[in-house]
Amino acid sequence: MSNDPPSPVSSPLSYLELVKICDNFRLPPNYGSTDVFQKPSDTDSFVPWTLSQSPGSPAVGLLRLDVVDLLRKEKPGTWVIPEPQAGHRVSFDASVNTPRKRTAALKELCERWRDTGAFPASIGPRKWRNEVYPVYRNPFGVHDYYPENDSDEGLGNYAFEMERAACALFGVITYGIHMTIYQGIASSPQVKIWVPTRAKTKQTWPSWLDNSVAGGIPSGMPVFESLVKECEEEASMKADIVRNHAKPVGAISYFFRNKMHFLQPEVEYNYDLEVPHDTPFQPRPSDGEVESFDLLSLDEVKFKMRQGIFKPNCAAVLIDFLVRHGHLTPDDEPDYMEIVTRLHGRFEYERWCQQVRI
Repeated sequence: MSNDPPSPVSSPLSYLELVKICDNFRLPPNYGSTDVFQKPSDTDSFVPWTLSQSPGSPAVGLLRLDVVDLLRKEKPGTWVIPEPQAGHRVSFDASVNTPRKRTAALKELCERWRDTGAFPASIGPRKWRNEVYPVYRNPFGVHDYYPENDSDEGLGNYAFEMERAACALFGVITYGIHMTIYQGIASSPQVKIWVPTRAKTKQTWPSWLDNSVAGGIPSGMPVFESLVKECEEEASMKADIVRNHAKPVGAISYFFRNKMHFLQPEVEYNYDLEVPHDTPFQPRPSDGEVESFDLLSLDEVKFKMRQGIFKPNCAAVLIDFLVRHGHLTPDDEPDYMEIVTRLHGRFEYERWCQQVRI
């Protein structure tokens, strides 16, 4: 994440370079070996976090070694952290075995770390979001929700929920919605796109350009309802316009490491909304997260993207828009296949799991 306003680059970025800014991490070759544990201060090494120490327990996050060292100082009874060895993984204690218990344990831990000054740039009081995100057993599975259950038997995919600001600290996969609102025919060079400028007071990426509407998916809220909520809050859009005209158009996924070297693997569900011809439309800032909205031509959007002043994942969503509507094709873009495949990654998730098979 970035706390600084954007600064245009001196030479235009290629579309592949824009994707690489967003999809900027791969697990190191020595992931899972004993060599990883020789340098606790190493911010390039990670340990998997699983629900339990049982064989086959799903990996839900990737922890940096300094986070593991701090967890090792916790009182017994919540965490299991074996001595460093090949196949080493961090997990909840066997007694912390339900969604409700896991959520309670993380809430207490993260709030205490916040109040005692641990990782202030990530979860300090100024970074705290007071919003919880879901964590799933299978990150590519269904978004169900069982917050109060006292048993894991026969349950679905939901594992627990945790403070949004702490998700990168624990390397969990998070989910968001992004919508491109356009006027005209999407495949036409004359199409125009509504582009917001993020508020100067935003905790992350202040004053950067954004997608028409975007936001994280809170725990327990369906994907489309999250979109409706964000449209109302960020752009003062009436719910019936969103429900009647927003179209799901797929998703992108990318493996992002922020400037503090914490991992933020993310999935973004994408929507398009063509402004109805017979409906007066003007998105307006509502909740203080957006400074202004501008209706930009496609050429203006491309130019500003290549200046590097769009929030990185928003540039990735717009590149997906260009691909889907024929503005970026295999005939005019030499890096087309790498762009397309990197917009739909799996975070090397099979390697997370492979590491824990001991």
